[in-house]
Amino acid sequence: MYLCFLDESGSPPKPNKIGKRPYFVIAALVMHEAQWHGIASEFANLIRRRDFKITGEIKWRYFGPHNDDPDNSVAHLSEAKRDELRKKLFEIITARRSVKVMACITSAAAAYELTYVKNADDLYIYTYKTLTERFQYYLQDLSRVVGDKQLGIVVADHRGKTQDDLLRKQHTGLVTEKGIFTSNYENYVETVFLTPSHYSVGIQLVDMVAGAIGRQYNVGDDQYAAQIRSAFRTSAAGNVDGFGIIKFPKRNWR
Repeated sequence: MYLCFLDESGSPPKPNKIGKRPYFVIAALVMHEAQWHGIASEFANLIRRRDFKITGEIKWRYFGPHNDDPDNSVAHLSEAKRDELRKKLFEIITARRSVKVMACITSAAAAYELTYVKNADDLYIYTYKTLTERFQYYLQDLSRVVGDKQLGIVVADHRGKTQDDLLRKQHTGLVTEKGIFTSNYENYVETVFLTPSHYSVGIQLVDMVAGAIGRQYNVGDDQYAAQIRSAFRTSAAGNVDGFGIIKFPKRNWR
């Protein structure tokens, strides 16, 4: 069984409020169930280190130099120690060749030119759809390699009751619908599982991944995304486009 942890960078912008963040990102961190205990153990040992002493949740935004959130779990660390901690968190991911990163990068301006993307909820679900399709393709590829059907579930960050209920409904529609515009999600098990991020090691790690990728596309700073580049899913020829990095929509993406 493969676990696909999902989280977004920022919030999907409304049509008239794209502003300085033109790209909406949802990232995925994929691991086999057997890897979870090792990853969780390394994560716990890292944040408990005497030179870090993290007692709260790990979030990408907490690492910003001017973050004054009262719950900021890394506020007591110097900028250098925050950078060291972030690098060590990414090394938990990249140390395992079979752990994969994928992300859908949506151009909000191009998406809102589509007739079927009318609001922020639509923007979210089509980004989600594009990314979860790639998880399905990944499971199919693994199935062909090992000669046995490989299954997976999606675990996503809890956002709020209304948004969670909508996502569950939309996820069910994606998995159960059969049509020319919908992938066959035959390797999926159950519904999407939603959890508050502070309860999930996988969600906290993928939040860091999403933040790094979001910063690359929205700010032009790829120093953090470069630290996880080796974990991106690629084609057999080593191409990341369309495999680890997926852009939506395909037409007029900019």
